[in-house]
Amino acid sequence: MYKKYLAGSLLAAALPAHADYVTVISFGGANKEAQRAAFYEPFKQATGTSVVHGSYNGDLAKLRKMVQLSHVSWDVVEVEAPELARGCEEGLFEQLDASLLGDAADYLPGAVQPCGVGIFVWSTVLAYNGSKLKGAPQGWADFWDTQRFPGKRGLRWGAKYNLEFALMADGVPAKDVYRVLASAEGQDRAFRKLDQLKPQLHWWRTGVEPIRLLGDGRVVMSSAYNGRIAAVQKESNLKVVWNGGIYDFDSWAIPKGAKDADAAKAFAAFSVQPEQQKVYSSNIAYGPANKKAVELLDPALLKDMPTTPENIANQVAMNVTFWADFGEQLEQRFNAWAAK
Repeated sequence: MYKKYLAGSLLAAALPAHADYVTVISFGGANKEAQRAAFYEPFKQATGTSVVHGSYNGDLAKLRKMVQLSHVSWDVVEVEAPELARGCEEGLFEQLDASLLGDAADYLPGAVQPCGVGIFVWSTVLAYNGSKLKGAPQGWADFWDTQRFPGKRGLRWGAKYNLEFALMADGVPAKDVYRVLASAEGQDRAFRKLDQLKPQLHWWRTGVEPIRLLGDGRVVMSSAYNGRIAAVQKESNLKVVWNGGIYDFDSWAIPKGAKDADAAKAFAAFSVQPEQQKVYSSNIAYGPANKKAVELLDPALLKDMPTTPENIANQVAMNVTFWADFGEQLEQRFNAWAAK
């Protein structure tokens, strides 16, 4: 079955007879539904291999245990860029043969990595409910301004993103955020800024939570994934502030010891082809990692994409190297800070 599919694909390696299923672990919600339409169902049609889907929150602790015990039940896992780099360094992921993906020039810079391939570009942005908030915030300084915009705020649990947002709220230009955050003084500065907002914070862990929090007025502003906001804008008045957003790739990685690594590689390569990328981005407002998909998209969809020039102009690129180097210690510090 695979050989029949591979004959018309970019994959060069011959794969064995098809597996019954491949287990793909990703983030749920609107992202999962877009992946179902773009990747899961078409992959079964092309190869005969079903996709069994599971959801998680991005924490690699469970995968670490599976790899340590040599009992890995995941074939493909969706990871954010810092986790991809850290997991690759730890030996959690298989090395990926880039030749399976075709011409590297077809992909956005940074999409093809030693242990994974980017499937889309997304942003964590400031979001608010235009029906419940008086005035329109312009950036993270407004997020911290509880006098002008009174009420609770929502932030994703963890140090990542929030330390960057805190520094931007404290006046650090977007281009200088990681330079400042790389110093002990900058880290202290970010946590002091978070101190100011701590009594007003409502922490979230899954992408659907900010939608609910904003919708029912439990928070007046929240960080959120841009695609989750775009997915509900037709039936809500939720709005996005691109200024100060942080954009990143989500990638497929193959866990070390995956039961069917060949099927996993075939699935990953299939999902980054232009047509599959086009279908994905047509179902959720995340930018395709394969540049050839852009010309296939309805131009009306591009205004909600994080990679549109006017949207990305004042955003920050997630610094993967920084979070690979500092992530563990800063997350530990964040947990201690949050527990006080």
